[in-house]
Amino acid sequence: MTKLKIQPGACDLAAVVAVEKKDGRTFSVVIRSECEMLEKLGAEIAHLTLTEAFRRIGDNPVYLKASAILKHPSCPVPSGVLKAVEVEAGLAVAKEVRMAFMETPPSEVTV
Repeated sequence: MTKLKIQPGACDLAAVVAVEKKDGRTFSVVIRSECEMLEKLGAEIAHLTLTEAFRRIGDNPVYLKASAILKHPSCPVPSGVLKAVEVEAGLAVAKEVRMAFMETPPSEVTV
């Protein structure tokens, strides 16, 4: 089982995503959060296939359900769900993903 804790930012409603491989191509997804919208999203995407998880953003069932349920389009949880599926499928390593706001002027930004 792959578990991922997501701190989404200003709303301060953390989420835990748990993904478990059921067979070679099917995964169960559980989202636990104090955010009712994320709980509803978890119920809607409780079972995903590997093919579904790797669909393009505009066709991906995680993003399609999220766009119908979540009020905030910048919520990082849908992306986290897909990252957790990749790890559970053995197609990615469990490596931390980070976003950090910077106070550097644009002319001084380096990547």
